[in-house]
Amino acid sequence: MDFSLSEEQIAIREMAESFALEQIAPHAIEWDQDRHFPVDVIVQAAGLGLGGIMVSEEFGGSGLGRVEAVLVYEALAKGCPAISAYLSIHNMVASMINKHGTSAQKQKYLPRLCAGEVLASYCLTEPACGSDAAALTTRAEREGEAYVLSGQKMFISGAGSTDLYVVMARTGGPGPKGISAFLVEKDAEGLSFGANEKKMGWSAQPTRTVMLDRVKVSADAMLGPEGAGFKLAMEALDGGRTSIAACSLGGAQSAFDKALAYTNERKAFGQKLSEFQALQFTLAEMAIDLEVSRTFLWRAAQALDAGSSDATRLCAMAKKHVTDAGFEVANRALQLHGGYGYLADYGVEKIVRDLRVHQILEGTNEIMRLIVARSVLAEA
Repeated sequence: MDFSLSEEQIAIREMAESFALEQIAPHAIEWDQDRHFPVDVIVQAAGLGLGGIMVSEEFGGSGLGRVEAVLVYEALAKGCPAISAYLSIHNMVASMINKHGTSAQKQKYLPRLCAGEVLASYCLTEPACGSDAAALTTRAEREGEAYVLSGQKMFISGAGSTDLYVVMARTGGPGPKGISAFLVEKDAEGLSFGANEKKMGWSAQPTRTVMLDRVKVSADAMLGPEGAGFKLAMEALDGGRTSIAACSLGGAQSAFDKALAYTNERKAFGQKLSEFQALQFTLAEMAIDLEVSRTFLWRAAQALDAGSSDATRLCAMAKKHVTDAGFEVANRALQLHGGYGYLADYGVEKIVRDLRVHQILEGTNEIMRLIVARSVLAEA
């Protein structure tokens, strides 16, 4: 198997890295401290083709695959994992519409999503159901040629600052087959938002509760067939798991690079920290973890692009392994900085805080183990 990148893939990664270095990294600490969501920078990224990475070129997208997407998210996360993660969520919604939307939905939303004129959020989790997403209670009742949505969605990235919401709501009975997906615009009557949550990390993107109080949408706002919403949501999460793993990888790589530079400069007991064998071993383990994570992530992304039967399992494996490894690498980088690592000015503690949530969202790592266990046991 060839693990080398094509010239096009290298160029895409370098473009994203340059953007992260020039437009994101210099402001990341300030955005984190001010809880500022840099919409203007996200629009700039969209202008480079990063607002619709996997959307058909017919609608203004870049027409790329999952491998190219993870290369982009890793590169952007070197500047700020929180910003890269939001872009991955925006792209997830755009990809859902690109794959499952009607011709009218595609024409209405995709060009503006790709251009960054419209930003999107994904609404699945509810206050009383996180991992057990099939138990959601938000309802969509049919009224003539419309649906009326009522309920709450929680932990929604970008909520209140974004323009379009993919909302999973129950149109039928209990269980996953009773769930449908809807496209809800920000100015819909009855749609409101909770306060911007105060979080451990990801402070550069807002997280709010989305409240739907008899929000009426036309029947043609349904995304995909009735009753297919849960399937669409889970399909999107396969890709989302590779994306969030890529964000962990990029953040961890940035933390490692900072630790490598620091240990080559800082001296103790008459020599550089990098000359102590114990610290050399730590750096070696970090480098190995990063390389193993990157290689396996590409494997999972390739399987998803190919539509392999084991893609869901591989995506769950990659999400669990890479987010765990990424957090551990970042935490070790903080330790190598000593007391300076605990200071905000060095940027390492921010990476640690940002990466911690990656082990929870897009399906907790405990759920990833469950997915993998069920898959391997089914083959036994």
